Amino acid sequence: MMSTTAQTPAGAEGPVPGLEPGPGLGLAVATDLQDHLLMASNDLERLHTLLADACDTLMQRFTDASQHIGALMDRPADDTTRAGYQRLMQDLGGAVTALQFQDMASQLIHHTHHRLRSCADVLAREVFGADDEGGVLVEAPPQRPNPVTQAEMDAGSIELF
Repeated sequence: MMSTTAQTPAGAEGPVPGLEPGPGLGLAVATDLQDHLLMASNDLERLHTLLADACDTLMQRFTDASQHIGALMDRPADDTTRAGYQRLMQDLGGAVTALQFQDMASQLIHHTHHRLRSCADVLAREVFGADDEGGVLVEAPPQRPNPVTQAEMDAGSIELF
């Protein structure tokens, strides 16, 4: 059910402009709402692409750095230098583990995108009715409320699906 109130900047609830209580949404309001849902869904897709590209770049840079450190470790060095290289390798390993947040973020983005598209489809079906081809395709909403239960990233605490 759609709420006809919204939080104002001061925190008090007030009516949402264009959503007056009544038997149904106006066509213009429904069209605007559907447009906003689809724009938010498209923005999530762009965010997903940007996030994936950034993580791919970071992963490649970490791999390159790890290979350079490995090459340096093969050269003759004193114990202090060797310990420093090993510490750098551990730090890079921790950074790569932290990059696994991209998997969780991607799942959340996909889940939210799917939910927004489903809402837009239901809105279209309910307000605009069937189209000339016999009906509006309605994408079923996700069954799970949240695909990711992780709230933080620690080495060894990643849940991959």
